[in-house]
Amino acid sequence: MIRRLLTVCALTLGFAAALAPVSARADTAIDHLTVPPGFTIELWARVDNPRAMTLGAPGRLYAGSREGHVSAVTFDPVTMKAGKTVKIARGLDMPVGVAWRKGELFVSSVDRIVKLPGIDARLDAPPAPVLVSDRFPDETSHGWKFIAFGPDDKLYVPVGAPCNICDRGGEGFANIMRMNPDGSALEVVARGVRNSVGFDWQPGSGALWFTDNGRDWLGDDQPACELNKVTKAGEHFGYPYCHGGTVLDPEFGQGKSCADYTPPAWRLGAHVAPLGMRFYTGAQFPDSYRGVLFVAEHGSWNRSKRDGYRVMMAHLEGGRVVSYTPFVEGFLGRSDAVFGRPADVQQLPDGSLLVSDDASDAIYRVRWNGTRQAQSPSRTTAH
Repeated sequence: MIRRLLTVCALTLGFAAALAPVSARADTAIDHLTVPPGFTIELWARVDNPRAMTLGAPGRLYAGSREGHVSAVTFDPVTMKAGKTVKIARGLDMPVGVAWRKGELFVSSVDRIVKLPGIDARLDAPPAPVLVSDRFPDETSHGWKFIAFGPDDKLYVPVGAPCNICDRGGEGFANIMRMNPDGSALEVVARGVRNSVGFDWQPGSGALWFTDNGRDWLGDDQPACELNKVTKAGEHFGYPYCHGGTVLDPEFGQGKSCADYTPPAWRLGAHVAPLGMRFYTGAQFPDSYRGVLFVAEHGSWNRSKRDGYRVMMAHLEGGRVVSYTPFVEGFLGRSDAVFGRPADVQQLPDGSLLVSDDASDAIYRVRWNGTRQAQSPSRTTAH
């Protein structure tokens, strides 16, 4: 009985935190954001509910949303200064994911992938979406999709679990898939993935890394959200049987062993909601940042004390994460006041870094203004 009462209290506190007021204006957020010495962060563009981002032809950036539209931001290819923002698609079902390839913008919807041909030159009169594939489930829970083209020229598409916790992997849920640009040859790349909303390929090795959001309602501090690395096609990362590589699920973990599944490459905080991530390949930041993995933590909604709400950086050595430290902070203020929620990161051609904030309807730009001497990101103990 005591345990049950404690659980109810924890759930009540979690919901209270989720319902607490959120201050979400870009001009408010930018006053609070901080970056390491030598860097500057500025408001780059105002965009309605920006989530995932992708670059198109020179001077074009595209952003998906959960509110039915896709936006385009024009920018000067030399100065990187943002120009006008226009909506180029409307009426889609949570078109979070955007991926550009050879003049065509691929856009995710819950149950399908569409594309906008020749969009770079048609922002004022965008084409009607063309269907690429409608072979995905139509459940909306975790149905929004981050998408990206891999080094193999295939489009990678995640299919989240349609629940907090359930065993429906055999129905095509809880995985990451890939297909040819025409929608053919759809296949599973990773299984046991609850809800990945960001992935990228490590320069050099070409290995696929992805974020995964852990299940809810096992307490404030478990299970960990995950940063994962795919080592072979089709491997299983544990969901719904094992979470964070160490926690057997109380409902679906009976008779299972976490040792049978691929453990996380790094265990993140519980409920921090890691979304978009990118490996840094630019030359503007100090050399020590080359190959660093930037991760946008959207922030908790079901924790008695909020966590996340920042952009983190994972430093890798030999294909392993050796540190995980903050890069952009200040989205979360005192008394759990929320000034914004980072959703994705995207490198501009000059090596500066964009951060989308869907709560503040903003995209920020982080630039390096310090000396060119090498500086190392701070380290934490590996775990």
